[in-house]
Amino acid sequence: MLGVLRRKAACGASSSASVLGKSLHKIRPATPGVCSSLPEEIIHHPRGFVHARTFCHLPLVDCSTSLRPTRGVVANLPRDINMQKWSRSFCSNSEGDLVDAVVPHMGESITDGTLATFLKKPGERVEVDEPIAQVETDKVTVDINSPEAGVIQEFVAKEGDTVEPGTKIAVISKSGEGVVTHVAPSDEKSSEKAAPLPSPPAEEKKEKPKPKLETAPVIEKPKETSSPSKPSATEPQLPPKDRERRVPMTRLRKRVATRLKDSQNTFALLTTFNEVDMTNLMKLRSDYKDAFVEKHGVKLGLMSGFVKAAVSALQNQPIVNAVIDGEDIIYRDYIDISIAVGTPKGLVVPVLREAGRMNFAEVEKEINTLAKKATEGTISIDEMAGGTFTISNGGVYGSLLSTPIINPPQSAILGMHSIVNRPMVVGGNIVPRPMMYIALTYDHRLIDGREAVFFLRRIKDVVEDPRRLLLDV
Repeated sequence: MLGVLRRKAACGASSSASVLGKSLHKIRPATPGVCSSLPEEIIHHPRGFVHARTFCHLPLVDCSTSLRPTRGVVANLPRDINMQKWSRSFCSNSEGDLVDAVVPHMGESITDGTLATFLKKPGERVEVDEPIAQVETDKVTVDINSPEAGVIQEFVAKEGDTVEPGTKIAVISKSGEGVVTHVAPSDEKSSEKAAPLPSPPAEEKKEKPKPKLETAPVIEKPKETSSPSKPSATEPQLPPKDRERRVPMTRLRKRVATRLKDSQNTFALLTTFNEVDMTNLMKLRSDYKDAFVEKHGVKLGLMSGFVKAAVSALQNQPIVNAVIDGEDIIYRDYIDISIAVGTPKGLVVPVLREAGRMNFAEVEKEINTLAKKATEGTISIDEMAGGTFTISNGGVYGSLLSTPIINPPQSAILGMHSIVNRPMVVGGNIVPRPMMYIALTYDHRLIDGREAVFFLRRIKDVVEDPRRLLLDV
């Protein structure tokens, strides 16, 4: 019967492959000891055979089989043709139970990152899209989520490794099998620690000859104490090295340090100062804070007032919103204001898109949303890209005066500071006023002192009298 089938297969008929498969199934004896999980190899032939199959029976332990793999069809095929083979297993306990967790795409400008920390441990159960690790880049922190629900079998990478998108991080078992092996090392360590405990008699024997050796170092001790006392009078004592800690810089900290130093080396930095009377803006805030929260669902802060003032100043002095590109000047007819936010991992600068079209409520809502994302580490790269002008509020930390550094590729940055009651002359009388110092650092290659002073003066006028925004004066 097998000979007949092989001759039919050699004829090139497309139906011979299916006949061969059916016949082989009929010939195979129903042996109870034969494994029921059969791998199947499917061969694609470009001409004669559409699906020619070879069945192989896999014997298990204490099992027997009398059939061997039948490869008559493959033997009769021409040797000069191209064949593609797929091996598919129908066994339920195959490798499909294991799923790899890999590093996702982290952005167009990010090629690699540092595996910062693991949020889970081997043996713990995770759900779909649950974060199991974090990758730190020079811009953002990216979460690595579990592709399937299951149990973490093992971690392939280690903390501190440099990983790229697509790098395998962990192996997750859907059924949770094979994870018990990670518990064994802890038991072995505990047993090893417990083993040396019942051996005190051996140590007592070794302690007896020790008193004989202690007589020699007793004489050397006074010599050692006398030697360091001589240089202490002439040389300053340095702190001991055991009280110092060396910690590697994070990628975000490295990126911030590089950009700030590049800014100092590239721009002709110059800072001009002014002071602002915050009386009217603070009164406006206190008068309408309850109605503002009731209508818009967000508190009215001081940042929205300075953002609107900066928008007005940038419209009056468009050179501050421009930037040098080679031998050209690029004038930007849109206003995207970056807000510097300090986080535990470093400084990030999310961007308010089209700030000139926002009202006070929209500015406050967007600032709160971006600040929350930045603090939680969930802010994306797109939310920090771009920006034509930056506002940095060091007053929230109590800074009285500072000279901020430009955020490239911008040309200027506004620095806000703390509000302090100081004696001021108003109408010939000395009265206490809530005052704030403001600073503008600008690129003197592009912006002259005249434009810089007019820009800062416009911010002062708008903040001290917010009615100017309504009248556009």
